[in-house]
Amino acid sequence: MKQNKQINVYKTIMTAVLLAAGFIMIIPFFWMLSTSFKSPNEIFEYPIQWIPSEFDWDPHKRVWFGDLSFFNYYFNSIKIAVLGTAGATFIGAMAAYGFARIPFKGRDFLFLLYLMMMMVPPQVLFVPKFIMFDWTGIYNTHWALILPTIFTIIGVFYMRQFFITIPNEISESAFMDGAGHFRIFFKIFLPLAKPAIATFAILDFSWNWNNYEDALVFLVSEELYTVPLGLDNFVLEFSVDYSGMMAAATASVVPIIIIFLLGQRYIIEGVASSAVKG
Repeated sequence: MKQNKQINVYKTIMTAVLLAAGFIMIIPFFWMLSTSFKSPNEIFEYPIQWIPSEFDWDPHKRVWFGDLSFFNYYFNSIKIAVLGTAGATFIGAMAAYGFARIPFKGRDFLFLLYLMMMMVPPQVLFVPKFIMFDWTGIYNTHWALILPTIFTIIGVFYMRQFFITIPNEISESAFMDGAGHFRIFFKIFLPLAKPAIATFAILDFSWNWNNYEDALVFLVSEELYTVPLGLDNFVLEFSVDYSGMMAAATASVVPIIIIFLLGQRYIIEGVASSAVKG
């Protein structure tokens, strides 16, 4: 009984600590949402007025119905993020299956070289990619942002680690029944890997959605701009439209939240299954 009470006290304390940490992390989002409804005079008031005295809808109107064409930025970001994530998830899963289940000479060494590319800063590749994109004719197009993202080292590594936890007896039984690698991959491994795929897809979507540097370097035409580049329009020559920027930032968070809500069930399943295996 005494031990159970100690465990309950420990759980209560840890729950309180985690709730406090979560609340601290959410504070900037509350400030962002509150600022998006404030007039310029109320933004930097101290102490902070979390609920505006009068909700100002003009920042949100400027974002969606002004001269900034934020609908177009939104569409461009969704297009790039969806295509990039779909390609990265599918190709990454196939490559991970190959590294995890198909024995070939030099497989481990090749995988090690593949992982070593993670040590190369992405900024170092800007000039080579610029030259290659200009040569292939995809510079200043969305393909300059989509094609590089579908080859992801982190995704291959993450899904490979999941595939190697699947018992060998499952694939061996499928081979004995006459199934090949493609059938085993699509019929057995992909259904089993839903938690891992959903987790990676959510992370990859958020990376593609928030990709600022590549869009800044490889996109020139304003009609091709993404949401991160669209936020720069609120930085004026001598001032910053904070309320408009916060309204645009609030709108930019919505797709990430939707994707997380749609995939959180698979993430929980993945955590639960990992706990059972451990």
